Amino acid sequence: MPSPSDSSFCDVAALYRQQYNWLKNWLRHRLNCSHSAADLAQDTFLRLLAKDQVPHLHAPRTFLAKVAQSVLSNHYRRQKLERAYLAALAAMPEQYVPSLETQAILLETLISLDAAIEGLDQPVRAAFLWSQVDGLSHGEIAERLNLSITTVKRYIVKAGALCIRLDHSLDLP
Repeated sequence: MPSPSDSSFCDVAALYRQQYNWLKNWLRHRLNCSHSAADLAQDTFLRLLAKDQVPHLHAPRTFLAKVAQSVLSNHYRRQKLERAYLAALAAMPEQYVPSLETQAILLETLISLDAAIEGLDQPVRAAFLWSQVDGLSHGEIAERLNLSITTVKRYIVKAGALCIRLDHSLDLP
């Protein structure tokens, strides 16, 4: 966490004081929920604090709206993932439904995995998902992406390595 003497921290603190209410209202109009809007406004400023340096802003609201739009997109993607996960749990026979604790761990893992995969270049992401989720062969993926099979294999290994690193960073049981 940056110290209060850090100029970037001070810039974000000043931006927060000046624009938080505007941003919360901007988000509330998009979400129709003041509680979610407040949470996402906080997430927007946390994202700014995580940056090494916040640029000098001539149009702070435009900048905040752009960052908040990304936070909002992540929020919607997470909701969609949660709904799909809950639907999959509901479709399971009762004796196979994991404990609430395991469900929470699995959901957080899915969300982390989704965020990591989302950060990959589009062809790498597509090759990995087509391979792992859809079960397509390397040849089928190469044809779809108009790439060589060797490149497809390299993409899948790259994405798989990311998943392994994520697994180790989450320190899952």
